[in-house]
Amino acid sequence: MKPIVTVDVVSDVVCPWCYLGKARLDQAVRTVSTEVDVIVRWRPYQLNPDLPPEGVPHKPHLAAKLGGQAAVDRAQDMLRGLGREAGIDYQFDKIEIEPNTLDAHRLLHWAATGGPEQQNAVASALFKANFEEGRDVGDEETLLAIAESAGMERAVVARLLESDADRDTVSGEIDAARQMGVSGVPCFVLQGKYAVMGAQSVETLEDAIRQVGQEGAAG
Repeated sequence: MKPIVTVDVVSDVVCPWCYLGKARLDQAVRTVSTEVDVIVRWRPYQLNPDLPPEGVPHKPHLAAKLGGQAAVDRAQDMLRGLGREAGIDYQFDKIEIEPNTLDAHRLLHWAATGGPEQQNAVASALFKANFEEGRDVGDEETLLAIAESAGMERAVVARLLESDADRDTVSGEIDAARQMGVSGVPCFVLQGKYAVMGAQSVETLEDAIRQVGQEGAAG
């Protein structure tokens, strides 16, 4: 019987490094699948929690945050190259809105009730919508389309989004992550106690999963 390793991914859906980290984790999970069963769970984090619900224009926001357009260009050029290696087609020029991601995280929270595969499908769709398609992942219609594509009930999700359901729960998880010392994402927490920070290489993630799996098997 294979050991089971849980990986809690603390991330934000507008973090390009988180998208890269997800692609690398997916590859690592596939590679170790004959040795370890991995359960991936998505945990919320907000890089820009103070943005208004409708978001702000993306390009000026990012330039102000990174210290100018030249810094943005350098970072995005590097990410495009790393993304190609991981199967991601970053289309930064398509992004018009920097959204508030609280509703996207609420959607991920609800997706978890359908199991890890459904939640992972929603995470994939959110990242792809933002970074490859330039869709506003703070927009209700975008979120409903993503929910429906992952097999969630559109009408149920619409009612939840229109309410305050789980806002406090998601915000509380984000606060808890910060109190645990998470100051940047992605952060991969294995078996609830080992943290791997940043979009590490596939090999690093594979090694970490194997090590934790072997520890569990030995225990």
